[in-house]
Order: sequence, then C-alpha cells, then structure tokens
Amino acid sequence: MKAEQAKRSKMATQYWSRINLAVDYIEGNLDRDFTLEEIASVAGFSKYHFHRIFHIFTEETLFQFIQRLRLEKGATMLLNDPAKPVIDIALECGFASSASFAKSFKQYFGCTATNWRDQSHAASISKSNLGKEDSKQGQQLRNAGKASVPSNVYIEYADNTQIWRYELMENVNRVVEVKELPEMTLAYVRYVGPYKGDGQLFEGLFNKLFQWAGSRNLLRFPDTKTIIIYHDNPDITDESKLRVSVCVSVPADTVVDGEIGKMVLPAGKYAMARFELSDDEYQEAWDWVYGTWLPESGYQPDDRPCFEMYYNDPKTHPEGKSIVDICVGVKPL
Repeated sequence: MKAEQAKRSKMATQYWSRINLAVDYIEGNLDRDFTLEEIASVAGFSKYHFHRIFHIFTEETLFQFIQRLRLEKGATMLLNDPAKPVIDIALECGFASSASFAKSFKQYFGCTATNWRDQSHAASISKSNLGKEDSKQGQQLRNAGKASVPSNVYIEYADNTQIWRYELMENVNRVVEVKELPEMTLAYVRYVGPYKGDGQLFEGLFNKLFQWAGSRNLLRFPDTKTIIIYHDNPDITDESKLRVSVCVSVPADTVVDGEIGKMVLPAGKYAMARFELSDDEYQEAWDWVYGTWLPESGYQPDDRPCFEMYYNDPKTHPEGKSIVDICVGVKPL
C-alpha cells in the first residue's frame, strides 16, 4: 500500500511539474493569443486531455486562469503607471481592445478601470466580487499616512549604481540601491496558497530545494543566490491562488525534473532595499519600499516579478532575523 501511495505521489509531482511549465509559459506571454494545442505541447500533454488535467490541478479552467492573470496584471499596471493609456495596458495584457478589457475588468473587479486607478475611489473597491475588505488603493492611501519620515536622505552614485541612504527618526538606517542585475537561471519549488508570516512553510520549501541542489553540487555560496519570487499581487489576487517560487541560481544547462522547475529571472534595473527581518516584519518592510521610497525616488515599478534575495541563515543571526534585499524591477517615472 505504501509503495502504491509513493508511486501515486511521484506521478502527481510529475503532473504538477508539467502544469508549472504551462503556467510559466502563459505568464511570460500574456500579451499574445494562445491555442490549446500550443500550451498543451509546452506541458507535454495531449491537447485532448490537457484542459481537464489543468482544471483538476488548478481548480480553474485554462481560460479562467489566463483571463485572471491578464486582469490582475492590468489592475497592477493601472496602479503602477498612472499615465499609461488604458488601451496600451489592455493590449499588453492580451486583450484585443480597450472595450473588451473594460468589460472584463468591471465584471471581475466590480468597478471600471478608471475608478480602480482613482485613489479617491479606494474605499468602494472592497465591494468588488473578490470580496476583499482592503484594496491595493486603500492600502496605499493608508501607507502614505504611516510611511516613515526620513530625517536625512543621502544619494550617492557609484559604478552605475544609485544608492539611497536613509537615517530614520527611529534611529534605523536603510539603504536602497538601484542597479542593473544580469539574467539569472533559477531552479525552483513552487507553492500556491496563503503564505504571509508562515516561516515554517518557507523553511520547508527551502529545505526541499537545498536537498535537491546540494546532492547535485549546485550550492556554491556566496555565488549561489537564494531568492523568493512573488508572482501575484497579494492585494489583488485571492490568497488561495497566490503563487510563490523558492529559488536558487543555477547554471543555464541545469537539468530539472519532478517538483523542481526552472525559470529565468529577467535582467534589468532593480531597486534593492536591504533589511534585517523577523517573520512578522516583512509586510512593514514591503510597505516602506512602496509607500516611502518609491514615491520620492523618481522610479515606478515595471511588470517584472518582485522578489526577495537572502544572504544568511536566520538561525545564525543573534536575533534570529533574515538579512534580505527586497527587489523591485523599476523604470523612470
């Protein structure tokens, strides 16, 4: 019986691995049309069975998943780039016209794209069909009032890197660097579901990934980078559908299988804010980056995934904290 259960578990892992291939492909190509045959081929399934398999594993039809990612990406772009025309956002998210985007957006979020973008409308967003009590806009308005006010800010320029040094009134120093990062190939373990403040969850995911990578001599610290990628905006996506990938950098030709996937983190300019955090301090750190630093930096987020880059084992820290860079892909305002 145990052998049969192990066999079934291994088979399910292989299915999830193929589903993740399809998900990564969709996410990287949301601006274009897809065919069922195309996505099924990426996942290595027959087009005649893939739609059913995808639905069973993700609890969404393929169309529902693609439509949700497009709408949630559009919602984030509306907030991050207030000057960008709605038609441009619609096309970048894979809609044929601004009219089709507007209709689908209102059906999903319960308000127009214009109202979603309007900060003054934030309080009414909670009545959308997502059933959330807090919207991205509402959170940003509250953060603006809570944001730490720096007593001194120093900006340096060195080696094509901009460095912001904050001396805060609560005697805490914070440093943000804006620099070019190269493309990185990452091996990952993916999790879907709630994760906020769950240190044990992330410890388990890292242990699983490190066991796989260590047995293949792929852990070569400090050259190996340890990263957590957040694929969805937790203020927009229902927490049951939040996707997070725990990653380590690997050579481009690394072979992966089973529940270990492989993806590429795009090169480009990133803001990297350094913190020392316990499990319950991450939200405040992210709020500081988005509520204090970004509005006065001259930058805005682009549509690359944000991530955290780790530099220590918290068990070796005197206060049990993680030394981490919160990383956001940025472009000029």
